[in-house]
Amino acid sequence: MVRGKTQMRRIENATSRQVTFSKRRNGLLKKGFELSVLCDAEVALIIFSPRGKLYEFASSSMQETIERYRSQVKDVQTDISSVEDVQHLKHETAIMAKKVELLEVAKRRLLGEGLGATTIDELVRIEQQLERGVRLVRARKMQVYHEQIEQLQAKEKLLADENAILTEKCQAVHNDQVTEAMQADFRVLENGENSDVETELFIGPPETRMKQQRSK
Repeated sequence: MVRGKTQMRRIENATSRQVTFSKRRNGLLKKGFELSVLCDAEVALIIFSPRGKLYEFASSSMQETIERYRSQVKDVQTDISSVEDVQHLKHETAIMAKKVELLEVAKRRLLGEGLGATTIDELVRIEQQLERGVRLVRARKMQVYHEQIEQLQAKEKLLADENAILTEKCQAVHNDQVTEAMQADFRVLENGENSDVETELFIGPPETRMKQQRSK
């Protein structure tokens, strides 16, 4: 009797479903054992029944096999992430290269180069960009001029203040010197008035001097 092909769908009858589970579970565990023995492969099988019961088979250590699986999956995921990162960087590089190329074309056009294939609308846009750029440059130039003028005015005020301070100091020093000189002259005059030194100095004709000497 030819056996019919089993349809791949859930078995509705609970008894038939349990019988089929037991048969195929045992067959799967047997196949795992044969694969590990015949091919010297490391095999680990984990099966949970519909009621949650655990069935397992491991050709060596289940824990070691699971750790090996986790390490392998982690490496694979890392490799996949690295490949994705490289692909993303390549995509970003291509976009940046395209942008740079467009900027180079725009720069050449602003410099009056490569205008042979441009349309009238593109020429109008280039002209507007140049006019806007000239206005911005002129505005910035005037701003720089005003800033420089303000800096020079501030510097001039600072120098004027310093000059006034120096002038006051010089005037004070001059006044001190004049005062000291006057005080010195005054002391000399006071010393002269208090002096009793007699001198032979005579003012007048010689005859008068001789008469004074005879009278003495």
